[in-house]
Amino acid sequence: MRIAVTGGSGKLGRSVVRRLSQDGHQVLNLDRVGQKGRGFVSVDLRSYGQVLDVILGLDDRHTGFDAIVHLAAIPAPGLAPDAAIFENNMLSTYNVFQAARRAGIKKVVYASSETVLGLPFDVDPPYIPVDEEYAARPESTYSLVKHLEEQMAIQLTRWDPELSITALRFSNVMDSEDYDAFPSFDADARARKWNLWGYIDGRDGAQAVARALEYTTPGFETFIIAADDTVMGRSSASLAAEVFPNVSVVKELGEHQTMLSIDKAKRLLGYQPEHSWRTYHSNRTTPTED
Repeated sequence: MRIAVTGGSGKLGRSVVRRLSQDGHQVLNLDRVGQKGRGFVSVDLRSYGQVLDVILGLDDRHTGFDAIVHLAAIPAPGLAPDAAIFENNMLSTYNVFQAARRAGIKKVVYASSETVLGLPFDVDPPYIPVDEEYAARPESTYSLVKHLEEQMAIQLTRWDPELSITALRFSNVMDSEDYDAFPSFDADARARKWNLWGYIDGRDGAQAVARALEYTTPGFETFIIAADDTVMGRSSASLAAEVFPNVSVVKELGEHQTMLSIDKAKRLLGYQPEHSWRTYHSNRTTPTED
């Protein structure tokens, strides 16, 4: 496919561009900054004119797209004033969705966020593992925008019964070099309770995007995307019991099983995490034979 990836220069975006290119797709990175070349175009996504122009076609680069992957955003609370986060993220997403509709593109995959689940869980989650079944609980302006984006997607797919928009609620994105810090998390069970000790390897995030692009069922659907395990060396059951003693555990937890349920993504997308920080550390500490 011919795929536009907004935010392809970001942490997750780099993995997504690499994966989709390796899969044989024609990929164009739309971002403010990036490596100059035929695979990158500088675009201000807050400008609807620029977004529509580049999606409809661009000189010798392309004549249109089959799908859009929208990752660009101020990526977390606290990185900018709340009003700036709202303006940048909400406007950019509207512009991308609307331009896709005007261009006749019927497949959009975009980055929602685990934050809509109620992060930082200062109020207990309704149950563990959390999933996509309960109503959104945004606790920050960043999360509020993610919720509103999902609501917008619901209405846009109602307007256009052929349109498929898939929201991926990514957990905290990690690259291999981030895994060196993971063993230190065990010192304080509450230090990472804000997202139920979850994470997602960027390569598995890219896998989820690739699989979501193949999910062409019309309408809106959302999926939690996380690793199969937690960031902790301790058992998941002991963490839940200590930090959330009043919350029902509705599914038996494996030794280190994620508490951000990825069952739906596995069932409908065929998503299966392939990377874990435990493997990374095991490979680094296993002696090699001469």
